[in-house]
Amino acid sequence: MLERADNPGVDPRPYNTAAVLDHEGRLIAKYRKIHLFDVDLPGRVTVRESDMKMPGAEVVTAATPLGKIGLSVCYDIRFPELYRRLTWAGAQIITLPSAFTFPTGEAHWEALIRARAIENQVYMIAPAQFGPNIHGFSDYGNSMIVDPWGRVLARAADQEGVVVAPIDLEYQERVRRELPALSHARLREERG
Repeated sequence: MLERADNPGVDPRPYNTAAVLDHEGRLIAKYRKIHLFDVDLPGRVTVRESDMKMPGAEVVTAATPLGKIGLSVCYDIRFPELYRRLTWAGAQIITLPSAFTFPTGEAHWEALIRARAIENQVYMIAPAQFGPNIHGFSDYGNSMIVDPWGRVLARAADQEGVVVAPIDLEYQERVRRELPALSHARLREERG
């Protein structure tokens, strides 16, 4: 959703923000998209998100009854360092609401989501818009939930709907214990 900037007199651009609400509708976390989508695919798609939005700067997680959720938005998926920071911050599940363009989505959407799930041994929940949008091109869709082993547990058809899958944190712990890649990471920043 669009969030009004803290300093509208200085820069009127809003943030592209993902919010987490608790069971009573209270805001418990918000993430302002860090990586803005500026791309020119000649003859297909040109987007300059930075002309219209302000970038965020904080890595955000939220403690929920389901587990600790890391927040990201759309184009962030192309920056694995964000996902590793979310993992070091304790994320067990990472969300990725998106409006991927059709050309980039068709080529990279599933591969990137599965890669982030595998390399961080997390659940990825990736709801995605599909079909024609107000900008004159089509969004890819293909909402999915991927487990820490990289298996697609659920995938949406290209229509309105809801995708659900079990989140099993005991299974996640088993994956992390049996293939302890996270503890083997040698080039790591300070854990946050």
